[in-house]
Amino acid sequence: MTNRTKLLATLGLGALGLVSFRAASDSERYFEIAKNLDIFATLFKEVNTYYVDEVTPGKLVKTGIDGMLKSLDPYTNYIPEDDIEDFRTLTTGQYGGIGAVVEKRNGKTVVRSAYEGYPAQKAGLLPGDEILTINNINVDKKTNADISKLLKGQANSVAKLIVTRYGQDKPVQIDITRDKIQVDNVPYYGMLTGDIGYFQLGGFTVDAGREVRNAVVKLKEKGAKKLVFDIRDNPGGLLNEAVNISNLFVDKGLDVVSTKGKVTEWNKTYKALDVPLDTQMPIAIITSNRSASASEIVSGVLQDYDRAVLVGERTFGKGLVQATRPLSYNSQLKVTTAKYYIPSGRCIQEIDYSHRGDDGALSKFPDSLRTAFKTQAGRVVYDGGGVAPDVDVQDREIADITRVLIQKSYLFDYATRYRAEHATIAPARDFKLSDTDYQKFVTYLQGKNMSYSTDAERSLTELTKKVKEEKHYDDVKLELDAIKRKVAANKTNDLQRFKPEIRELLEEEIASRYYYEKGRTEAGFNDDLNIQAAIAVLNDPNRYSALLKPGGRAASATKSAGTK
Repeated sequence: MTNRTKLLATLGLGALGLVSFRAASDSERYFEIAKNLDIFATLFKEVNTYYVDEVTPGKLVKTGIDGMLKSLDPYTNYIPEDDIEDFRTLTTGQYGGIGAVVEKRNGKTVVRSAYEGYPAQKAGLLPGDEILTINNINVDKKTNADISKLLKGQANSVAKLIVTRYGQDKPVQIDITRDKIQVDNVPYYGMLTGDIGYFQLGGFTVDAGREVRNAVVKLKEKGAKKLVFDIRDNPGGLLNEAVNISNLFVDKGLDVVSTKGKVTEWNKTYKALDVPLDTQMPIAIITSNRSASASEIVSGVLQDYDRAVLVGERTFGKGLVQATRPLSYNSQLKVTTAKYYIPSGRCIQEIDYSHRGDDGALSKFPDSLRTAFKTQAGRVVYDGGGVAPDVDVQDREIADITRVLIQKSYLFDYATRYRAEHATIAPARDFKLSDTDYQKFVTYLQGKNMSYSTDAERSLTELTKKVKEEKHYDDVKLELDAIKRKVAANKTNDLQRFKPEIRELLEEEIASRYYYEKGRTEAGFNDDLNIQAAIAVLNDPNRYSALLKPGGRAASATKSAGTK
């Protein structure tokens, strides 16, 4: 036997052994699956038969399924038939209803907002209205989910609402003819300055790419030479829409994103297939730590191709792809099938769900293990922790008193009162509350429950506990009491101390009552640190150009960029 023949024989035996091993391995795996399904079925039968109290089979099985999937990651979910319609709404942005956000608050059913141009707003439903009945059904004991189902329905059907309204003595009936509601992916676009356009991208449902294209085209018609692309708090959505949006700004034929998973036949590289809309216009993308998934694909692609400067915070860090699989009885499984990789080759997934501590705790990729990659121009960027901004801007932490005003809906309720007492206000961008107006709000708060603890008070409580444990309390009691009195005295002045930020939020809330969510957006332009930072970058061509070059001191070149 020649050496070549021996080698081929050896390789053949090795391959045969590998096939045999895999066959055995697969056989063992399938046996393990069958065995455990049999155990589960017999266990469930025994529990259903002998458990001391009556059990609901469907509910018990769903609890088991949810627990099993939760051990994998938060994005792998079982969708029973009853929830399919809500799932479709998430992916398409469409549903039949009245076009309003309604919530339970302190036992009341309150209209939070009405979408401009949709049935609720056209019929005269206002934010702050309290709904008493829907089609003669009392909603007093209903949950948010119950109310949502009552308000949704086929287009052209009628929802008869009985509501109470601030300033009116008696409840009124409002008949709303339902329609097909399409939640916009681009809820706002407009001009920030004479040559800087701005648009928000709130989701990635069907036609998101078309909406972005239309917004940019219209902004250019209005004179936009530069663009602020606001993708803050966008949780993501359809992968193909992320590809379509990226394609608007990068050359045809370039790689956009690759997906790699266990089923290698599903691995795919998505390319820019169409002629782009604009590859030259300077762009600043605003990101937040709640910009996730498809948002990170778009921002990461434009960063990797040095096509835009990113402003704001490091993004969430979700580099996982989900697909839906049909199950029996019209249910579905949404399952994580792959990780995605943007053009530089990096995956921005932050949490490693495959490795947990003994206590089940998850860990993030530490900065020390993050790998450096390079953009098309040679700038250094990193994997494993979201997409870092090139210009780091941290949002201000709101004061404790401001948080209370939001949580207890005092800003919301005062805006309802203001709208009832003032027929008109200045355009949203120009609307400002005078000192006299603000003082009226302070007067309105008198007698309201404003109890809250500041960081200083919480620290003092913890310090007092510590010194008592260490038997030093009597030695420092006088000093601690003096500090507590000083902190309490300062706290009484918080409405004046934090007047700028409180007034800013109140102005936005009031503007939304006259100009809807677009008004809220425009009222906040001048106070938005991220928008102002984006404008500053775009108005400084030398700085903009330098940030997109190696050594340009972009924050993204540091591993900790964009984190608090």
